[in-house]
Amino acid sequence: MPKIVLEHVTKRYDKFYAVDDLNLVIEDNAFVTLLGPSGCGKTTTLRMIAGLETPTTGKITIGDRVVFDSEEGINIPANKRKVGFLFQNYALWPNMTVYENISFGLTNVKEALPVVSFEARTASQMLKALQRPNDIAKIINECYDKKGKLDENKAVIKLIDAYEISQYTAKKLMGYNLHKASDVKAEAEKHISELKGIIEKAKSDAAGKGCTLNEDFVTVKDGEIVKEVRKLTKEEIDLSVRRVARITNIGMFMDRYPAELSGGQQQRVAIARTLAPEPTVLFMDEPLSNLDAKLRLEMRSELQRLHLDTGSTFVYVTHDQMEAMTLATRICLIDNGDLQQYDAPLDVYNKPNNLFVADFVGNPAINFIDAHGRQSNGSFEFEVFDGKKLTFTPNEKIDIEKWREDLKAKEKAKEDEFNRKAAVKGYVERGNKESHFKYHVALINEPEDYGDEAVYTDEDYVIGIRPEFIEIGDNEKLQGEIYSSMPTGMETTVRVAIDNYLLTGVMFGGVVYKLGDKVKLGFKGKNAILFDRKTGEFIALGSLKVE
Repeated sequence: MPKIVLEHVTKRYDKFYAVDDLNLVIEDNAFVTLLGPSGCGKTTTLRMIAGLETPTTGKITIGDRVVFDSEEGINIPANKRKVGFLFQNYALWPNMTVYENISFGLTNVKEALPVVSFEARTASQMLKALQRPNDIAKIINECYDKKGKLDENKAVIKLIDAYEISQYTAKKLMGYNLHKASDVKAEAEKHISELKGIIEKAKSDAAGKGCTLNEDFVTVKDGEIVKEVRKLTKEEIDLSVRRVARITNIGMFMDRYPAELSGGQQQRVAIARTLAPEPTVLFMDEPLSNLDAKLRLEMRSELQRLHLDTGSTFVYVTHDQMEAMTLATRICLIDNGDLQQYDAPLDVYNKPNNLFVADFVGNPAINFIDAHGRQSNGSFEFEVFDGKKLTFTPNEKIDIEKWREDLKAKEKAKEDEFNRKAAVKGYVERGNKESHFKYHVALINEPEDYGDEAVYTDEDYVIGIRPEFIEIGDNEKLQGEIYSSMPTGMETTVRVAIDNYLLTGVMFGGVVYKLGDKVKLGFKGKNAILFDRKTGEFIALGSLKVE
């Protein structure tokens, strides 16, 4: 499977930059989710990789093939990129059976394909099956109903799945009537010699043309596979359909119409249709959004298994951070056309690059606490909640002054790069400029927002604490009151009021709290996150201690 590389990819509509200078590497066999709020540029990114959208500038490589390069004038169309699509609308043909829907795209394929001796290949498949003729007889005999009538369709499907053959080959095996023979082995021997003769003749015919047949009965000449421009045969189409039907577990629905299937089954058909042409990359744009909550959970599991079984590279668009967390090997989080973070799901959750990432990922949402103070002897002494004292101890040693110097250097380099771009002829100033993310501190009585910009100093910070690291117990030091309590059986989501401030915690187990109860709380673990309030940038992970 190919690696996908995006280099300085930009998509601009007049002054609106849907995607701005995106650099991304999607490794072989990765499952990458493009995550972000509506309108952030994730679908545009997917469509540019797929070839459905033309970037304004940049370069896109799939495997060792450049599919787009604005400088070289390369733009390979979507149907030549060997990619598959699965969208929110499954777009199944209502007047076609499941089999016809899956095979539809394959019937239109016409390209340089290997020259194959299909008769010899079929004979070889049947020979393998006939090595154990009693198994064939047993499979067919299991398809008789209580009245003694043979369900031929069921028998064909079982043979297809047992030997990974086409329906045409399965029907030939059925035609040998091994299940009716008094001596199954002797009956099989009658056909084995005939099949061997077919294979020998095919090899002889190839040799007469100066060619050989490889183990898959593909014609080879001078060490090279012989190809010709042709369409796929019925046998090849059927093998492809049956292969994806096994992967998606829909072999029994081949003769049904889409209206006769559930939402989950329709989605499996759409996936099978996408996989049938054997795409190198599979693109999915919110394919689960039409399903109910229970079915979405089931289909997430199915997609995980599908990724493992196919070995394909998956690129998946969603605004549902739960889907991104559970499915992806890496999350690409985008906001306002800019890449915010590209990491493994747990790294995005536990070590977010900035306040936006921390706020967007996680359910219930992260708690933000405004903090004012300075570093002293490695730790940070803060004042929070209108006067309460808190100590933040970083997990790793950090010099905040050095951190600020490095940040200024990065911002200077970014500014220099912007000035370089702006000086290039034809540059269009970005209309949707970067805006400072306004994080939310939960309060009981929210103040009026007049849009005034606050002025922050180097002593202003933000502490992020995930709900699971809130501790309620008699030995804790912060005094609070239960503001709300929402038990779900496995866990209870509780909000605690500290004066006018609200903190959300998750208590595991069947814990029940009464509204208005006085409690004591603190912070456990070493997963508290410290951010710079002026820039919103991540500073360090550490532990919190209430003084």
